[in-house]
Amino acid sequence: MCKSSIGAMKNFMRNNSLSLVFILFFLLSLSGQVITGLKEHNQFLEEHGQPQVSIGAYLRSGHFVQATMENWESEFFQMALFVLLTTFLYQKGSSESKDPEGGEEEVDREPDASKPDAPWPVKKGGWVLGLYKHSLFLALFLLFLITFYLHLKGSQMDYNEEQLLKGKPAESLGEFFMNSKFWFESFQNWQSEFLSVFSLAVLSIFLRQKGSPQSKPVDAPHSQTGE
Repeated sequence: MCKSSIGAMKNFMRNNSLSLVFILFFLLSLSGQVITGLKEHNQFLEEHGQPQVSIGAYLRSGHFVQATMENWESEFFQMALFVLLTTFLYQKGSSESKDPEGGEEEVDREPDASKPDAPWPVKKGGWVLGLYKHSLFLALFLLFLITFYLHLKGSQMDYNEEQLLKGKPAESLGEFFMNSKFWFESFQNWQSEFLSVFSLAVLSIFLRQKGSPQSKPVDAPHSQTGE
């Protein structure tokens, strides 16, 4: 590999190190979930006199889909709400908030299509720009809706499997939507996400992490709002 290619790779790794590390954490965690989830599910099947399933079959099972999607759903829901609510709600002193007394900030100004490096939707204007202005929230909310449905479907599959093993009738998707089991799974994840946002917003008023853009400067007063 030539020096220029090595240099380009190093630059890519450095410029994208945060996302690369987190996608690695994600893949390792997901792998651990699959391995341990398969073992737990097969133990459940064995206890009920059913044959064990392969890893391929497990990845299509309600047990895996439900457990995975209920967590993804809560993450996207929390992020979508946080992106939306921080446009007009404030937390004075927090690095995660706009300053309620600071007037219009850089993120509030209208986009300038004359900037040479402006994204193409800004240059296009019209309804394309209108969507682009809210594209982050819309993308996160769409991901929430998709994972909400997949959580519902996976949880229904897993519930019906248990019902059949108990000799009880299965439920349709509409019936299961009103089942307390589904909503218990959702609420137990949503509340933890809301608590984490609350904790970050409030703790960043008083506590610091030198070098992190999520923190105010170490010598910043508690009353300073924003990074």
